[in-house]
Amino acid sequence: MAETLRLMAVHAHPDDESSKGAASTARYAAEGVEVLVVSCTGGERGDVLNPRLKGDARMLRDMAEYRRREMAEAARILGVQHRWLGYVDSGLPEGDPLPPLPAGCFALEPLDLTVDALVHVVREFRPHVMTTYDESGGYPHPDHIMCHKVSREAFDAAADPARYPLAGAAWRTSKLYYHASFSRKRMTAFHEALLSLGKESPYAEWIKRAEEAEKDPDAPRRVELDVTTRVECADFFDTRDRALLAHATQIDPDGFFFGVPNELQRELWPTEDYHLALSHVPTELPEDDLFAGLRGRDGA
Repeated sequence: MAETLRLMAVHAHPDDESSKGAASTARYAAEGVEVLVVSCTGGERGDVLNPRLKGDARMLRDMAEYRRREMAEAARILGVQHRWLGYVDSGLPEGDPLPPLPAGCFALEPLDLTVDALVHVVREFRPHVMTTYDESGGYPHPDHIMCHKVSREAFDAAADPARYPLAGAAWRTSKLYYHASFSRKRMTAFHEALLSLGKESPYAEWIKRAEEAEKDPDAPRRVELDVTTRVECADFFDTRDRALLAHATQIDPDGFFFGVPNELQRELWPTEDYHLALSHVPTELPEDDLFAGLRGRDGA
């Protein structure tokens, strides 16, 4: 019998799994792939971003518990398994100069400890494919950058029996991908389509800031990854949106994520996009499947 394919998506906070790669993971789960979402932190320091919930005393008193419940519901909607890595949210530092990160947060934990924790999960779940963020974190949140470091290191370490010998039998994950859906090309396509229809674009300010940054040699620049893999998943855009809305503290139902009707998204950009960072199996680019090169191989 063919071995069930397994996909592990490693994210920094609860809600990241629903805003990055959710439609494709939901598609794979519906097709019978085992999907495990790993949340590195509990999101305890996240602000309430939904204006309808601001000022709720119960929520402010126990944000961690609310986010645990939200994550459980999002996982149910997506049809995926879920695991907490167990670290504390670092928060998003703001100000000039930036304040120091809080003691004990994920971004300040020793890399050996955090990698050890993820290697345990990799060796237990034995994914064929892992997804995570590129070295920029996708945006400069310290937990996203740390998530990249931990995921990239664990990808290699889990395959080496000499490293973390107490973490279980070695397992070599075949492919590692970085999320690439928040590309300027995709944002611009939606922006221009909305304007042509006489509608307001939620990307106007984003594109303006990107254009201004290009003129400033000292401005931080977002990494634009080469898209190697486009996964058709338009049939799961509604599922993705329901999972996003499950994170009620973090997602404004009238906000940015819902500014482009799904009908238009299906027409213009029916895929979620990835960058193949590493592969231990032969594959031809471009791909339309995260498991390209793996299906039918070694029993998979």
